[in-house]
Amino acid sequence: MSAPRRSTSLRDSSSDSERMEGTGSWDDALDWFKLEVQHPASRSVSHHANYKCLLEAERVLVEGRGVVLINTDEAGTLIVTNFRLIFLSEGTENIIALGTIPLATIEKFSKMVVKNQSAPRHSEKTPSQRFLQVIGKDMRIVVFGFRSKTKQRRAIYDGLLRCTKPSRLWDLYAFSCGPFKFTNANPKVRLLNEYFRLLGKGLCRASMDMIDNGSYTMSNELWRICNVNSNYIMCPSYPFALIVPKSISDEEVIQASNFRSKGRLPVVSWCHPETGAVLARSSQPLVGLMMNMRSNTDEKLVAELCSQLGDEKKRRRKLYIADARPRKNALANVAMGGGSESSSNYFQSEVVFFGIDNIHSMRESLSRLRDYLDAHGTTSSDGTLSLLRHGGWTWGGGNLSNMSASVSTLGDSGWLIHVQSVLAGSAWIAARVALESASVLVHCSDGWDRTSQLVALANLLLDPYYRTFTGFQALIEKDWLAFGHPFAERGGMPTVSGSSGRPPDLCRQSSVGSFPLPPMCQSSGSFAPPTPSSSHAQNQQSPIFLQWIDCVSQLLRMYPFAFEFSSAFLVDLLDCVLSCRFGNFFCNSEKERQQVGISEACGCLWAYLADLRSSEGRSHVHCNPFYSPLKHNGPLLPPAAALAPTLWPQFHLRWACPSEAQAGELEAQCRIMSIKFSKLQKAKEGAEKKAKETAIVVESLSAELRNEKQLSSSAMALAKRASKETAAIKRAIQSLGCKVHYASGGDTTVDIETSPVKNSQKSVFSPSTRESVGIVQHEDKSDLSVSISVAADDVVSNNPFGRVCDTLCPLRTRDGGCRWPDAGCAQLASQFIGVKADYEALDSLSIYEGYFKTMEGGK
Repeated sequence: MSAPRRSTSLRDSSSDSERMEGTGSWDDALDWFKLEVQHPASRSVSHHANYKCLLEAERVLVEGRGVVLINTDEAGTLIVTNFRLIFLSEGTENIIALGTIPLATIEKFSKMVVKNQSAPRHSEKTPSQRFLQVIGKDMRIVVFGFRSKTKQRRAIYDGLLRCTKPSRLWDLYAFSCGPFKFTNANPKVRLLNEYFRLLGKGLCRASMDMIDNGSYTMSNELWRICNVNSNYIMCPSYPFALIVPKSISDEEVIQASNFRSKGRLPVVSWCHPETGAVLARSSQPLVGLMMNMRSNTDEKLVAELCSQLGDEKKRRRKLYIADARPRKNALANVAMGGGSESSSNYFQSEVVFFGIDNIHSMRESLSRLRDYLDAHGTTSSDGTLSLLRHGGWTWGGGNLSNMSASVSTLGDSGWLIHVQSVLAGSAWIAARVALESASVLVHCSDGWDRTSQLVALANLLLDPYYRTFTGFQALIEKDWLAFGHPFAERGGMPTVSGSSGRPPDLCRQSSVGSFPLPPMCQSSGSFAPPTPSSSHAQNQQSPIFLQWIDCVSQLLRMYPFAFEFSSAFLVDLLDCVLSCRFGNFFCNSEKERQQVGISEACGCLWAYLADLRSSEGRSHVHCNPFYSPLKHNGPLLPPAAALAPTLWPQFHLRWACPSEAQAGELEAQCRIMSIKFSKLQKAKEGAEKKAKETAIVVESLSAELRNEKQLSSSAMALAKRASKETAAIKRAIQSLGCKVHYASGGDTTVDIETSPVKNSQKSVFSPSTRESVGIVQHEDKSDLSVSISVAADDVVSNNPFGRVCDTLCPLRTRDGGCRWPDAGCAQLASQFIGVKADYEALDSLSIYEGYFKTMEGGK
């Protein structure tokens, strides 16, 4: 049973104090927790090792009981582990998702104090309410309330200070957990396999032996894999293998790298398998203060990206140089030796500026969006700014002006505008490659932030392979990880050297952005203006990768049939990246990850996500139920009118408005229907299998029945034949003056009449007397027996056959008498020999039919 809920919002603190008739303190508001003040701030961790929610190698460090999650007014236990800040419900110890956040996902946290106003009739000073505010990189702002007169808040705060911003990379939880069961192949091997696919060598498979001996330098008619950066000396932020034009030598590659910022020379990211057009990436050129510096090798390399068109005229394709920055920013970089290309120096080229803002603008924009959602969400961290928690409306009862002002505030955050800029730039690049067969070279300042966004998104639009699970993994590993997006700096994590150069930034400039804090709320140092050490220029954190995933979600919304993965997959991917639970996104480059041995020391995010999907197959929430690969088996070229992004509900609203994040979830409904359909399909297959088995059994029984019918017909024919023969025998015996009687027991009695007028004399011959009367017996095992009685010799028969017998019989005595049964009868011996006294004898009896015909004719 869950604990009772009580409103403890900041907005109601003064009214609560008037209703309680006491001191109006925070202690009174938490009386029902039954806590003892003398309980220590952090209890002994010995018996907490049995928490069911703990992961592999996760240890409890600090614990605080009787804590209230202000966002939802829920009470429970707050725990700091070496991986997460966990909030468990009171009694049940179930995890409350809103209050549970990985330590690496925490961007800032701070202590807050709210002074209560004493009731007029109480002169005593009321204790202040104590809060801990936690701001996450995943769009959540949560506030925890603590009892006064305890040191629990201090213990939790100190625990977060020690664990949230580790100074050394190997202090992260991923190294304590180790690979566990989520291991995977070396990322270098996967990068080479993707290179082989791009060069049309997909049947070749890379291996570590191939990397060690350098035999991976394959090529086709236009491009080759170059190993000049295998030791990362030429460009530390580039991968060990690069795709360059086949006509460019290794020496020219090295020379060209000297003309680009950070040595990031133009290299191929994707090539069209049919037209030969390529999508290349680099950093800005070092044109100098006068913008007159040139490099012949760089110009030659860029020109070779424009291979000849495959038509009869042998024309060279056009080259677009896409500069992701605003034009004014590109000109400003001239002061630092950078700048942009001049179309007059590069053959048949055109320079285009996309106007995408820098990392600082993106960071501030996301912060404003987060503040806006927290202020107007149903689980706001500050009740003074939202009435939705208590059944009201955030628009002041529906006032149109207030609603318009709030929508304007959402627009003022600028986040959706930035997303639209990235989408529009990527769509433009994809259209040039797909429609004009032109090559495009993309860069920004250093070529690892906005360049990665544009190139990766354009690849996603051009190649259907990247819209599958395996292809999406290959795309991220190639254009984000291998090409050196600084994940450690952008995420605020320690680098290989462990010297991040600045102390942890635990301060938040404003809890709600442009919305004023309530007058009674005072911060304890965390809401002060930033110190010089955390100034705007030195803060390199920025949600660049998060913004790119947001762009992918917008494409998924526009083309629901084109992607194998779902929006839930993107959310889980972002959560894994922000939590630093796995090592794939550690450090700033492939070189640094190799130095630390990340792939061997930490678990693999891709293996973890694949393991989740394997449990449920295609019905898993990560799989897009609408995916139809044949529907969009070519490039996606969204029109300008379609590039109007909206909030991503599954990510932006899941903490502030959880009901809205799942409202109208078409994917979920379709997935439920898909699961039901799958069950029905299995039931159908089972029924069809049983029907086939039944049909086979029926056919077998039918064959047996046909055989039985044939046997029955044969038996009936034999029975009819036997019946006819029996009738003929009966008539033959009767023609001798005998009467045949068939008993129910199977015995047959033959009576010989002594006189046609008198009663016949019956003489029954039993088996014991048969031999004495001269009957020829045939051994048989039949149960049928025949007894025949013969009239005396002196009996005169009027039967004409008898008279014939008397005349023709050679065995007659001299006086004309018949010797039978004392002697053999010629007639009986010749005509009825072999007759047996049962039905089987009748079946096998051979009788001359002519004789019976003669008998019938004579009769």
